[in-house]
Amino acid sequence: VQLQASGGGLVQAGGSLRLSCAASRSIAGIAHMGWYRQTPGKQRDLVVTFTSSGSANYADSVQGRFTISRDNAKNTVYLQMNSLKPEDTGVYYCNAVLRTSVLGPWPTYWGQGTLVTVSS
Repeated sequence: VQLQASGGGLVQAGGSLRLSCAASRSIAGIAHMGWYRQTPGKQRDLVVTFTSSGSANYADSVQGRFTISRDNAKNTVYLQMNSLKPEDTGVYYCNAVLRTSVLGPWPTYWGQGTLVTVSS
C-alpha cells in the first residue's frame, strides 16, 4: 500500500489549505489514519488521527481550526486547515495503520510528506 499525500503549498496567515491522503489499494480495515507534522530539527508530531472507532484525536494546537474527514469509498482522508498560523508550517505526513486482508497484519504506512508554508 502506498499513501499519496497532496495539497500542500504556500499560504498567508489566516488562510486555508486542504490536504488529501489516498491509499493506493482497497483496505480491509483501518486502525488509525491521520496526519503528522515535522519541522527541521524536531520530531514528527501528531496533528490529528482517526481511530478505529471513528473518533478523531486532535492536537491541542489545531483544535477548532483543523478538521479531518474521510471518504471510505475512495480510501482517502482529508485535512481541512483553516485560520492557518506561521507555526503550522512544516512537512505534513499522512500516516495509517491498516491491513489489506481480513486476517492480515497491521503494518504502519507513511506517505511522502507535503510541505505547508504559512507566511506571516
